[in-house]
Amino acid sequence: MTKDKLLIIDGSSMLVTNYYGNLPKQILFEKDEEKKKQHYDKILHAPDGRYTNAIYGMLRTIKKIIDKQKPTHMVICFDKTRDTFRRELYADYKGNRGDTPEPLKQQFMTMETMLEDMGFVVEYSDTYEADDIAGSYAAKFEKEIPTFIMSKDHDYLQLISRYTRLWLVQTKQETADELMDKYYGEFGITKKDVNLPDKTFEMTSDICLKEYGVSPEQVPDWKGITGDSSDNIPGVKGVSSAAAPLLREYGTVEGIYEEIEKAQTPAQQKELNKYWKESLGISRSPLKAMTQYKDLALLSKDLATIRKDYPIGKTLENLRVSINSQARDKWHKDLGIKSL
Repeated sequence: MTKDKLLIIDGSSMLVTNYYGNLPKQILFEKDEEKKKQHYDKILHAPDGRYTNAIYGMLRTIKKIIDKQKPTHMVICFDKTRDTFRRELYADYKGNRGDTPEPLKQQFMTMETMLEDMGFVVEYSDTYEADDIAGSYAAKFEKEIPTFIMSKDHDYLQLISRYTRLWLVQTKQETADELMDKYYGEFGITKKDVNLPDKTFEMTSDICLKEYGVSPEQVPDWKGITGDSSDNIPGVKGVSSAAAPLLREYGTVEGIYEEIEKAQTPAQQKELNKYWKESLGISRSPLKAMTQYKDLALLSKDLATIRKDYPIGKTLENLRVSINSQARDKWHKDLGIKSL
């Protein structure tokens, strides 16, 4: 049996997590942006002044993954801009996010260049987001090689398939351990029995359905109704609890609206509400809101759908892990990173 496996890493998520995880407390707990800047000198940095706290944490994480999980093939995906095609669909997409702090912005560019020099396949785009790139890579290669995606972002749940699993990063190791106990404890399987990166839990299709009430392919529909505050995707306000039971019954957002459109008269609408309440367990009818905000529901689903048409010009062999040790050592020396 082949030991080969492809690991697709959400590089933006990993770098951001390591940035905030390695910030001085004077910055982490300060709310005033100007006061934060006064402590930038306390952020881990290279001899020449370049910030390295996120870079160091991410390099350490990748090294540990290569040593322990031993992926034979890797690709690391980054977001380059927020002005992707989704902004053209909805101008307020991710409009609730503040500016990226300068120390983090600087490390994005350094990290991408460093990883490329070290021999990793690094992908970013002016048009697509990191999750679209990851989804495209998984779709292209998952039937050739066991495929794993690593991210903290729940959008990636929709990429789980028969061939692809998601290493979903949790905020704390305790949360990952709790999920292990919840889904595998009855079988006597513990974290010692599985080979997973720190703070991660491996999501499968069955576990996604049990944990969130929807299957992976229904995640865009789910977000079409519930929205996503982190990306400023609106959804349909006030009906989040009805999303999962409606999707279990009708499959998709479009399927829900097909049923709604059959109920033209007040009597038919009353009967539909009764069915939802008695058969689906929906106590508060979402009919009025779903009808009023149909366009938003369909738009939100479209915004939440990961694209799989990012152009990939690489073969599977191009993704094979092969570290350029000279470039690695030079970068480590230049940035003053000694412990790796």
